[in-house]
Amino acid sequence: MTDKESKLSEYIPQKENTEDRKFLEFEESIQEVSEKISALKNADIDSPELNTQILALQKERDQLTKKIYSKLSIWQTVQVARHPQRPHTLDFIKRIFSDFDELHGDRQFGDDAAIVGGMAYLENTPVMIIGHEKGRETEEKVRRNFGMPQPEGYRKAKRLMYLAEQFSLPVITFIDTAGAYPGVEGEERGQSEAIARNLAVMSELKTPIIVVITGEGGSGGALAISVGDHLSMLEYATYSVASPEACASIIWRTAEKASDAADAMKVSSGELKKINIIDEIISEPLGGAHRDYDLISQSIKSSIVNNLSKLSSLSSDDLVKRRYERLLKIGS
Repeated sequence: MTDKESKLSEYIPQKENTEDRKFLEFEESIQEVSEKISALKNADIDSPELNTQILALQKERDQLTKKIYSKLSIWQTVQVARHPQRPHTLDFIKRIFSDFDELHGDRQFGDDAAIVGGMAYLENTPVMIIGHEKGRETEEKVRRNFGMPQPEGYRKAKRLMYLAEQFSLPVITFIDTAGAYPGVEGEERGQSEAIARNLAVMSELKTPIIVVITGEGGSGGALAISVGDHLSMLEYATYSVASPEACASIIWRTAEKASDAADAMKVSSGELKKINIIDEIISEPLGGAHRDYDLISQSIKSSIVNNLSKLSSLSSDDLVKRRYERLLKIGS
């Protein structure tokens, strides 16, 4: 195994293990049944009656999950989008693409690990991939700044976009960030200018751009790599002008009103589809994308392949014109 493959393999979870699964507050009833299933499976008994009981409990768990997830509130959707076991960009790259070659640095300041990017193959088509990466373990999360990019991260993304345009490579971006890093050092290095520059570049880029919102799509940190020709969103992902906590702090002067802010901003995929901010909702496995990395990756791949086929038939001028018209339709 190469060093590159070794790094990517860190993001592939082991075979499902109920004891390792993290449950959200509203999943308490699902957790109780899952713990019973785990206890029975760990019992040193082999009998038809035990297997029948396990199957019955598994059916009960699936029915509970289906019932709960069929009527999630917007705030509960926010919690699912932030689930600590939700798949990240590197998880998708490992499962959807082949021969990924990561590229580093903005050629001005340094390399920002919160943004990963590079060339790969989508089946037999060479593409440029750019996405947010939050990391898994504590050390990795800190190194990647919890997926909140600095200006050099967005400048790296811009460099890769220009490279893709030069070689006529489609650009595929994966969005999963609470927002751009709001620290003083980011402002000193031109955070707002870096984001604004990316918006301008993506608006005029003469190559297809497909955007997939996989988790949190927060503020300008998400928007800086999400202007495209087709914008897909996972069923339980979120996309908003600010995080619910930030919005609540501004409007009500307290982050405790975050759930009310999430409702008011309509951050869920269903609400955003109604006003043409997104083009497609990609269904997630029962209980969320974190329950089955392979299944959700296959769904995303099918969406990308299908839409890339349609966009590839357009000339570069028609592509840019269509992108502009798409932006004008937002909110109509």
